[in-house]
Amino acid sequence: MTTEYAMLTPHSHGAVKKKSGHASRADRLSSFDLDAIPVPNGREEDWRFTPLRRIDKLFETSNYAQGDAPLRVEATEGVLVETVNRHDPRLGTVLAPADRTSVVAWNTYDTATVVTVPKGVVVSDPIRIEIDSVEGVRAQHLRIEVGELAEATIILTHRGSAEAALNQTVEFSAGDASKVTLVSIQEWDDTTLHASNHRLSLGKDTTLTHIVVTFGGDLVRISSDTDFRGTGGELTMLGLYFVDAGQHLEHRVFVDHSQANCYSRVTYKGALQGEGAHSVWIGDCLIRETADDTDTYELNRNLVLTEGAKADSVPNLEIENGEIKGAGHASATGRFDDEQLFYLMSRGVSEADARRLVVRGFFAELINQIGVPEVVDHLMESVEAELVKSRTI
Repeated sequence: MTTEYAMLTPHSHGAVKKKSGHASRADRLSSFDLDAIPVPNGREEDWRFTPLRRIDKLFETSNYAQGDAPLRVEATEGVLVETVNRHDPRLGTVLAPADRTSVVAWNTYDTATVVTVPKGVVVSDPIRIEIDSVEGVRAQHLRIEVGELAEATIILTHRGSAEAALNQTVEFSAGDASKVTLVSIQEWDDTTLHASNHRLSLGKDTTLTHIVVTFGGDLVRISSDTDFRGTGGELTMLGLYFVDAGQHLEHRVFVDHSQANCYSRVTYKGALQGEGAHSVWIGDCLIRETADDTDTYELNRNLVLTEGAKADSVPNLEIENGEIKGAGHASATGRFDDEQLFYLMSRGVSEADARRLVVRGFFAELINQIGVPEVVDHLMESVEAELVKSRTI
């Protein structure tokens, strides 16, 4: 079954935001204080789709092993890589935690990795950050800062780590008129638990492409929160996920338009196969009173390949300003198009190959928008590998 939704119409440290009355994304609680955001019971809007018993080990600081989860950074000359303690003044300057896992991550890590692209530097080769040796329950804090007028591509890769649990913060700051692509790839073993909060800020006239790709893990929950800090910002958020039997892959996006003349496009696509495969996509967009001339749209598409798989998709759009260029959202979940299959099979293509072509076509348009050749090639190979796992494809 396919469901569509659409609508078209003409910080500080320790801050806590909460209002009574109607439920609004603007009222969401955010704080660096561990006691301000309690352990969820599953009835909260932020947690009603998440199987708490599979993630609850991340809710208490006492469950974490000593020492932060390690990572490796490969960067060309001109990029600064530092290990700093948690009291470094640069940390915690991009938004505040807004759910239990993110506030626990903030209060648990000891040291952080800071990757800096200085003002005006154009980095030709991708900066690669790799996480693949997590043991036990660990926290991790990564700050990436791209200076004014700088350009860079950052690829963050997660692999391996059987039966590990990682609670991660990625704090990202893009300076005025910078051009940045940030890619986060999750290819964990099927027993890994991973929660991550991407907190993203864009300066004046900044162009940011944020890409999230999730193929592995037992339970993966990634929340991406954005902060426009100047006019003229352009934000593109792309997501791709492939959910296998028993996996829970959850992606939450919050685009907060608070500045005038900013642009955003959010496009996430996912495929599901196998008993108990479960995807969750929550797309929140808020256009505040101050955000004149906003242009925004968010889209989620899910393709269910087998019986027993479930996709939850919830786009939310709030508009507090009547002087915008446009705003809309859409969501659809469905199975294979029988007419497409019939057309291909009537021309001599086997059913298995026809199904592969439909799925590859479903993802191809999104993958081709990524613009990073090595990532594009890898993702097409990964999609093909996922299709091989299913006996029905």
